[in-house]
Amino acid sequence: MTVQPADGLSPAAAFPDPSHDQWQSLVEGVLRKSGKEVTGSAAEEALSTTLEDGLTTRPLYTASDESPDTGFPGFAPFTRGSRAEGNAAGGWDVRQHHALTDPARLNEALLGDLENGVTSLWLTVGGPAGVPVDGLARALEGVYLDLAPLSLGAPADLDAAATELLRLYEVRGVAKSEARGTLGADPLGHEARTGVEADLAPAVRWAQRCDAEHPGLRAIVVDALPYHEAGGSAGEELGLSLATGVAYLRAMTAAGMSVEAACGQLEFRYAATADQFLTIAKLRAARRLWARVAEASGAPAAGAQRQHAVTSPVMMTRRDPWVNMLRTTLATLGAGVGGADSVTVLPFDHALGLPDAFARRIARNTSTILMEESHLARVIDPAGGSWYVERLTDELAAAAWAFFQETERAGGLPAALRSGTVAERLAATWAARSAKLARRKEPITGVSEFPMPGERPVEREPAPDAYAGAPGGLPRVRRDEAFEALRARSDAHLAATGSRPKVFVAALGPAAAHTARVSFAVNLFGAGGIEAVHDPVSVDADTAAGALAASGASVAVLCSSDALYAEQAEQVAGALKSAGAAQVFLAGRPGEYADVDAYVFAGCDAVAVLASVLDRMGVA
Repeated sequence: MTVQPADGLSPAAAFPDPSHDQWQSLVEGVLRKSGKEVTGSAAEEALSTTLEDGLTTRPLYTASDESPDTGFPGFAPFTRGSRAEGNAAGGWDVRQHHALTDPARLNEALLGDLENGVTSLWLTVGGPAGVPVDGLARALEGVYLDLAPLSLGAPADLDAAATELLRLYEVRGVAKSEARGTLGADPLGHEARTGVEADLAPAVRWAQRCDAEHPGLRAIVVDALPYHEAGGSAGEELGLSLATGVAYLRAMTAAGMSVEAACGQLEFRYAATADQFLTIAKLRAARRLWARVAEASGAPAAGAQRQHAVTSPVMMTRRDPWVNMLRTTLATLGAGVGGADSVTVLPFDHALGLPDAFARRIARNTSTILMEESHLARVIDPAGGSWYVERLTDELAAAAWAFFQETERAGGLPAALRSGTVAERLAATWAARSAKLARRKEPITGVSEFPMPGERPVEREPAPDAYAGAPGGLPRVRRDEAFEALRARSDAHLAATGSRPKVFVAALGPAAAHTARVSFAVNLFGAGGIEAVHDPVSVDADTAAGALAASGASVAVLCSSDALYAEQAEQVAGALKSAGAAQVFLAGRPGEYADVDAYVFAGCDAVAVLASVLDRMGVA
């Protein structure tokens, strides 16, 4: 607690207010010590970070960073929240996702989740990846349908799934006014996933029925996950969600629904990533942008967007999956602070198959801890007023709106999907991001950084895939995919030979001289499943050959300081080559050393280096 002096004076009153120029001067001094001679605004730019969508985050924001008036929660432009009370009254809706297809097993999982903190259920009905339509009643035995909202995914047969759900409501005595949830119709999302041209008529028909008979049910989901999972940026995800929503509005109003009624039938689904500030800004910007669409459509009061945030499948890793618990915690924090109405935390083993009971427990408890122990939901829009968040929200909204307009100029989302415009744009974004991932400019903990090559794989029952064998559609990517391919090669080599591919770490001089670069090299080669043999602690020209032979490796990497490289690198590299080393690397910036074949350094293309090493070792 801050205690003010009895006389009311501020403790800082005697100190002059520093200026922005003074701060920049201090930054210049720090950069100068690191070898960067920059002054003025260039010093600030040197500490800035470039994001996707042409955005840049600066190291310092002040009151001079202007942003539009955000208003109040529950009022246009809804930046601060779609509801006046936000999540302060009862927290966000904890929506657990289920992919089991056996009705009995699914029922057991649903009841277990509802008894332990989950407040709504998300399950697929019909098709190869969903519970059979005629098994839905068994799956929902013991579930109080008037208390637990249901969110359906029915890519195979919307009519059959929706009809069965409404029948269950009637059979179990749930009044039409008490039914809650969404039927999950998303024909354009299905087209994005499969390439099968969408028919919006069934979705519109169910929207009309829900509007007329079931005021608590929404018929349509605007799912932005297909674009996120295809490698799209936050701005592209937002822009395409707006284009999707507008396409649905056009279809519903063309069928005779008012704009207000049509808006009320939509729920928007977004990805929440471990970049917590970008997630916060994305959800705030999404509400503001949809409010603008509603205003332009003549129904400004209908612009309150219902949001469902899902922790990103793209960020989930298959190696060291336990780290996913940390990623989903950050993503959930971002979703909660950003004001999502419902949050689904994907279990840490989501990328491996069907989650076990422990993984589902951790997933649901993530929301519980953030709400009940961290009190995250007690303040509405806790990031509101942050100069950084407000500016990021504004800049992201501008980028998303520009892409939305570009999509509209292409004829709207259906036309942009069918022409390949969307696929080309997302592919270009993912290619640029893949380059950053390969160079470890965007690190993946446990995969590209601090890997455990000898970790015991976590195995799970394969999860059904609703889109397996689809004729087309957008790809689904993961951040770890390039490194996962390398690790799979190492695993196959282990299975075939009983050992992993090896690299010999030839450290020169005392530990103080080589430790940093040894750690770098061990991590780098470990990211490709290549075991680093660092024994003995250091070598010289006389001992390197014997150490290489004892290691069983055919590739070596020199690690030391620049000064010792100048003295010993060529002699040790020559000894290694004479002893049969097929390739000798040096950890450090490229130089001119005889018998050194290649260099590894921070920012090098790690994927290309590791792939070439495995190729040279004959690892298929």
